[in-house]
Amino acid sequence: MKFSELSERQIRKAQAEGQFDNLKGAGKPLDLSGDGSTDAVGFRIMAEAGVVPREIALRKAIEAQTEILRKTNGDEARRRETAKLADLQLRLDMEQEARRRFCGS
Repeated sequence: MKFSELSERQIRKAQAEGQFDNLKGAGKPLDLSGDGSTDAVGFRIMAEAGVVPREIALRKAIEAQTEILRKTNGDEARRRETAKLADLQLRLDMEQEARRRFCGS
């Protein structure tokens, strides 16, 4: 089964279950301000729904971990914090690669 068919099936199921009822902006046209790309529209919709893409969450976690590492003293503690940072970076790389493969870019 193609991804588009699977997506369409999931959308129809959600509609039948009423999951799209009473959503903010329901029945109104999408705001295509900005660059109007599907990514921009999708990210805006996600932001309005309070959803953060995993890539963005991981980038924020990497920034926070980098700051923790900067403040860490001692070889063993620095090794631990460096390992955490490396794990977060690997997860981000995996997310980005998955998106590239999915989007074909």
